Amino acid sequence: MNDLAARDFFSDEAIAQSPYEYLDHLRSRNPVFREPHYGVVAVTGYQEANEAFRNTADFSACISIGGPFPPLPFEPAGNDISDRIAEHRHLFPIFEHMVTMDPPEHTRARSLLNRLLTPKRLKENEDYMWRQVDRQLDEFLGAGRCEFLGDYAKPFATLVITDLLGVPEADRERFRETLAGNERSGRRPGALDHEPVGRNPLEWLDETFSAYIADRRRTPRTDVLGTLATTHYPDGTLPEIIDVVRPATFLFAAGQETVTKLLSSAVRVLAERPDLQQQLRADRSLVGNFMEEALRIESPTKVDFRLARRSTSLGGVDIPAGTVVMLCIGAANRDPRKFDDPGEFRLDRRNAREHIAFGRGIHTCAGAPLARVEGQVTLNRMLDRMSDIAIDESAHGPGSTHHFEYEPTFLLRGLRDLHITFAAA
Repeated sequence: MNDLAARDFFSDEAIAQSPYEYLDHLRSRNPVFREPHYGVVAVTGYQEANEAFRNTADFSACISIGGPFPPLPFEPAGNDISDRIAEHRHLFPIFEHMVTMDPPEHTRARSLLNRLLTPKRLKENEDYMWRQVDRQLDEFLGAGRCEFLGDYAKPFATLVITDLLGVPEADRERFRETLAGNERSGRRPGALDHEPVGRNPLEWLDETFSAYIADRRRTPRTDVLGTLATTHYPDGTLPEIIDVVRPATFLFAAGQETVTKLLSSAVRVLAERPDLQQQLRADRSLVGNFMEEALRIESPTKVDFRLARRSTSLGGVDIPAGTVVMLCIGAANRDPRKFDDPGEFRLDRRNAREHIAFGRGIHTCAGAPLARVEGQVTLNRMLDRMSDIAIDESAHGPGSTHHFEYEPTFLLRGLRDLHITFAAA
C-alpha cells in the first residue's frame, strides 16, 4: 500500500519487525490519529502521550494490556462511561493486576508495593546485582561468544528480582528454570488479545508467592517475604493474601520481560559501535547517559492503552467516551519536536532522560529504578571483563547487513536473540 497509515499495526509482520517508519508517518498525519482497522486512536506525539498518561480523570487504564482485544464487554453510550467500566471491570483482561487499575484501587495496590521498594531494600538488591553479574558472566566468558538473552539477560533479570522479593535461596534455581527458559513463544501479532506482558507466568507466580505469604502469616519471620506478609494498607487494614501477592508478581513478570529487552537493545548498540565502547571505557560516568539513550531509542514497551471514560479532546482531536487510545511510547520517544535527530543514538543527548519508556503519571513503572541499575551494573561489568565486544556475524550476517529478528508482538519491542563475540579481559 502506498499509504502507510492504511496498514494494520496489530497484524502486519513487517511493522512488528520495523515499526518506526509507520509510526513516523502517523505522526506526520497527526500526532493524534485514528487508525482505520479498529478505530483505535494512535498517539505518536511526545506531548500528547505525556498528557494522556497523566489524565486519569478522562482516561482509564482498564485496557492497558489488551487494547482493542478482546472488544469491550459493553457497548459505550453517552459522554461518561465510568460507571459502565466499574460495572464490567471483572471482564477486562488481567483486571486484578495493578497495571489495569484506576484510582482509588490503584493507589491502594501501589501502596503495598511501595512498602517493598524502599531505598534500603533497593540498595541491598543492588549489592546482590554486583555479585550476580559476575556469576552470570562466569558461565560463558571463557567461550568468547554467547547468545546474550538466554545466556545472560533472562537469567540475570529473573534472579535479581527473586532477590528483591526475597525468594529463598533454595528456590531460586526453580524460578530460573521456570521463568528464564530459552524456548520461543511463537506468538504472532494480533494473538496478544488477553495475555499479560511476557510468557504469562502470572498464575504460577501468584500460586508460589501466595504459599510464601500464607506460611509467613502462620509463622512470622523477619525476611523480605515476612515484611510483605505483614504489610498493611495506609488505613491500617490487613490486605487479603492475594492482594499482597499480585502487585509483587506483576512487578516480577513485567520486570523480567522488559529488563531482558532493554539489556539486549543496549548491548546491541554497544556491540555495533566500537566508538561508543571506547568512550564508555574512557569515562564510566557516561554509562548512565548511554542507558537512557538506549531506553529512548528502543523502548521495551512499544505501546500502552487507555480507554476514554469521558468524552474529551487530546491534541485538538475530539475523543468520544469509549474510544481505545494507543499511547505509542516508542514513537513519542522519537518525536522530533522533543528530541533532535531522534533516530540517531547520541551519547551526549541532553534531554535523553526525559523519555517516557517507563510511562508517566501514576502508572510510571514501579521497577524503573531497578531496571536502570540492572542496566548500569551489566554494562560496567561487561566493560570490565570483556574487550572487543562485537556482533557475531555467523549469526547476524556481516557488519554492513546485520540482520536481527524482533518478537512479533504489537505490545513489546525486543530482540528474539542477540549473538555477540568478545575477548575475556
